[in-house]
Amino acid sequence: MESTLKIQNLKCGGCANTIVTQLSKLIGVSMVTVNNDTDEVHFNYNSETELKTVKKRLSELGYPMIGEANPLPKKAKSFVSCAIGRLNKK
Repeated sequence: MESTLKIQNLKCGGCANTIVTQLSKLIGVSMVTVNNDTDEVHFNYNSETELKTVKKRLSELGYPMIGEANPLPKKAKSFVSCAIGRLNKK
């Protein structure tokens, strides 16, 4: 199955790199792409369990879904994820 999720706090290629790296590590999740222009994450998954896992992981990284709470700690996490993504960018 395929899904595209609209997320918050997506700022740059560093953010995108972190998201792709972290979601690609999840079992049952593949073909992860991030569109910075539309704030969207697109991926393939095997079951609803993986979809829930992806949403949870994105939120943990500081990128909650559009419409979800986005308190200051989540925004701060996204800046950390962004910095890590920039450092690990190839």
